[in-house]
Amino acid sequence: MRLNELAPAPGAKKKARRVGRGIGSGKGKTCGRGHKGAKARAGTAIKGFEGGQMPIYRRLPKRGFRLHVGKRFAEVRLSRILELLDKGRLDATKVIDEDALVAAGAARRKKQGIRVLGPADIDKAIQLKVSHVSASVKEAIEKAGGKVEIIAPRTAKAENTEA
Repeated sequence: MRLNELAPAPGAKKKARRVGRGIGSGKGKTCGRGHKGAKARAGTAIKGFEGGQMPIYRRLPKRGFRLHVGKRFAEVRLSRILELLDKGRLDATKVIDEDALVAAGAARRKKQGIRVLGPADIDKAIQLKVSHVSASVKEAIEKAGGKVEIIAPRTAKAENTEA
């Protein structure tokens, strides 16, 4: 196959309908938009408009608050931590915390915390001190005789002040 032989599948490309090309074209005069009004004009967005009636989203009471930005974690796989332990860049006898993971190169930065994800088989008893771990990772570490300590994630404000 050569570049000059490439072609879309038959029927895949369809020409756009050209409107406003005379009454005989079938889409002339009003171009399929009917007569007058906001919807006949170009560039109007009237989502939620109910003809002057108070829209439902304004009739209903406000409830609760949801932060528009979720927590941002740096994600590290347990297999990566085990790989760094084998290379000697992490020490299994010491507590492996977020600073140690960043220093070892498991994550570039802490962000609001580090989340350790699985699955991985672990045979070393390690002590992990991070913001979040998946259930499978916690189970695997505790089964191997290790310990998992969850620390509170940092705020977004604290994350922005660090470079």
